[in-house]
Amino acid sequence: MPRIQTGLEHLVATLPDRLKGQRVGLLCNPASVDGRLRHARHIIHQMPDVHITALFSPQHGFFSEKQDNMVESDHGHDAFLNVPVYSLYGRSRTPETAMLADIDTLVVDLQDVGTRVYTFIYTMSYCLEAARDADCRVLVLDRPNPVGGRRVEGNLLSPPMASFVGRYPIPMRHGMTIGELALLFNRHFGIGCEIEVVPMQGWCRDMLFAETGLPWVAPSPNLPSPVSALVYPGQVVWEGTNVSEGRGTTQPFELFGAPYLNPAAVRARLANPDPPGVIFREAAFEPMFNKWNGILCRGFQIHVTAPSLVKPYETTLDLLQAVIACHGDGFEWKKPPYEYETEKPPIDLIIGDRDIRVRLERREPLDDIIRSWSAELAAFKRLKQSFHLYE
Repeated sequence: MPRIQTGLEHLVATLPDRLKGQRVGLLCNPASVDGRLRHARHIIHQMPDVHITALFSPQHGFFSEKQDNMVESDHGHDAFLNVPVYSLYGRSRTPETAMLADIDTLVVDLQDVGTRVYTFIYTMSYCLEAARDADCRVLVLDRPNPVGGRRVEGNLLSPPMASFVGRYPIPMRHGMTIGELALLFNRHFGIGCEIEVVPMQGWCRDMLFAETGLPWVAPSPNLPSPVSALVYPGQVVWEGTNVSEGRGTTQPFELFGAPYLNPAAVRARLANPDPPGVIFREAAFEPMFNKWNGILCRGFQIHVTAPSLVKPYETTLDLLQAVIACHGDGFEWKKPPYEYETEKPPIDLIIGDRDIRVRLERREPLDDIIRSWSAELAAFKRLKQSFHLYE
């Protein structure tokens, strides 16, 4: 299979002058690699007359070693480059002025996963703001959206629910690359920094990650495969409940369940027991950490049979409503804090709207709930097209 060329590889192959003579800061993590698994910091370091003066890391740490949410990383030091590594998921989530003092160009090379609640894109947005204030240029090295660039899904974030898992009114599955999002944030949402996106070569909007020919490096510990990333735009919703999303197992987000859950009863309550592109297989598991640590959970594994047809958000909302209906005595919404928000229910932050939770609890027909956001989703589709870099 021929593979696409990432923004990192395109930069090195055809645009080396973009960084010549520059002092460079690099926002990256272990997934910031080329097709031969060479890391961005090593590749950029070898470019002529380029000087990396600082590294920055998003949530989960520079080595993606931190397993869970709200597990902060300390600043560190990179022995290879002999430069500081500044954590942007610790004491601060925004680069401080001193961190950018010796930087002319801030390079962003992160693998996003195509879901509104993934914090990497908001770390990038804070970096755009900080770079604007520091009169620093930003270069975003584009990477594939692993769940595709065509299909969008879900309600747009309601502004009162803005948080570190949702700064801007975009849908749960946004259908944009991280470079396109950078342009959207910068131009449409008014950040206004000096920015350039180095595009990929050979990527098409219909591509899922398996079609890119690139190796998968987990961008965070609980997305170990492209399949886990594909179901994540829906399965992340369980983080706002006492249902295990499979953390503490080898198949996070593909597995989900709880000790009280009756799979047969849940299946019987589904509005759509045969959703497109997936099969629910009854499963049991014991998480080794996180929710229900060491306790037998019953639930399902989601098996993806037709990746291009999967509608993860709608599928999980159907499952969630069925669990609420079947297990009102055992099911609970998770209480704050969640991603630095101490008052609002985590589920409202994740879904991005308080009313949807209420409507699910009232057992309103799922089709009616989905139709309620169709107009705003159509408007977003039109908006995002003006920032497309690929067709």
